Amino acid sequence: MITYILFVIGFVVLIKGADLLVDGAASIAKKLKISSIVIGLTIVAFGTSAPELIVNIFASASGNTEIAIGNILGSNIANILLILGISSIIYPLVTKENTVWKEIPLCLLGAIILGVMANDMLIDKTLFSGLTRIDGIVLIAFFIIFLYYTFGISKISADTEETEIKEFGYLKSSVFIILGLVGLSLGGKWIVDGAVKIAELFDISQSLIGLTVVAIGTSLPELATSAIAAYKKQTDIAIGNVVGSNIFNIFWILGLSSIIRPLPFQVDSNWDIVMTILSSLLLFAIMFIGKKHTVERWQGVVMILMYVGYMVFLVSSK
Repeated sequence: MITYILFVIGFVVLIKGADLLVDGAASIAKKLKISSIVIGLTIVAFGTSAPELIVNIFASASGNTEIAIGNILGSNIANILLILGISSIIYPLVTKENTVWKEIPLCLLGAIILGVMANDMLIDKTLFSGLTRIDGIVLIAFFIIFLYYTFGISKISADTEETEIKEFGYLKSSVFIILGLVGLSLGGKWIVDGAVKIAELFDISQSLIGLTVVAIGTSLPELATSAIAAYKKQTDIAIGNVVGSNIFNIFWILGLSSIIRPLPFQVDSNWDIVMTILSSLLLFAIMFIGKKHTVERWQGVVMILMYVGYMVFLVSSK
C-alpha cells in the first residue's frame, strides 16, 4: 500500500521539485547578469521537461524501458490534444509565424524520426527493435540544432519577450536548487516504482501505465503553464510551451534515456507513434482551418474528444 501512496505523492514532489529547481537556478542566473530570454529558453524550458526527464532516467536505469517510451509518447499526445485543447477553450490560441512553419514541423519530424529509428525489425529485418545508443546520439544532435535555432530566434525577439524572474539571495537560491534536486529524485523513483507495481497488480503492460497515468502526471507543469498563459491571453506562450516541450521530449529526453540504456521497442507501440504523428499533423492542419494560425474553441473541443477516444482505445486494446 505504501508504494501506491508514494506513487501519488511522487507526482506532487516531482513537480514541486522542478519548480524549486527552476526558481533557484533562474535567480542565480539573473544575479550573474544572464538575460531573461536566455534563462527562459534554457533553465525554464528544461525545468518544465524535468518531470519526464527524471522519470525516464529512473525507468531506463532500472530496465523499465516500456515506461520510458510510453511516458514520452503519452506526454506528447496529451500535450497537443489535451493541454492545447483545454487552453484553446480558455482562450483561442493565436500562433506566431515561426511556430507554424518551423517549430510545429520540427515537432512532427521528431515523431517521424522516432518511428523510423524504433522499427529496426520492420525496416532492416533485425532481431531487435528499439532505440540504441547511436540513435540516442543522433537525437541529441537534433536537439543541439534545435537549441541553436532557438537562440537565433531569441536574438531577434529579445527586446519584445522577457521572462519574469524572481530574485532571491544566493543562499536561498542554493537551498531551492538542492531541495529541487532531492524532490525530483525522490518523486521520480516513487513514480517508477509505483507504476511497475500497478502494472503487476492489474496485470497490464508498463507501456499502458506510461502512456496514461505517468504521461498525464508528468505533463502537469505544461498544463499549468499553458492554461495560465491562455487565461492571461499570452497565447504564443501557451502553444509555444507545448510544441517546445514535445521537441524536448523526443530529442533530449529519449535521446538521453537511450544513451543510458538502449530502449527495446514493442511493435504494438507503433499505434502510439502513429497517434503522436497524427496529433502533430492535426495541429499543423488546424493552423489553416477556420481562422488562420489560430486554435479556436471548437477545435479545442474536438481535440479533447479525440484524446478521450484515444484513452478508450488504449484501455480496451492493451
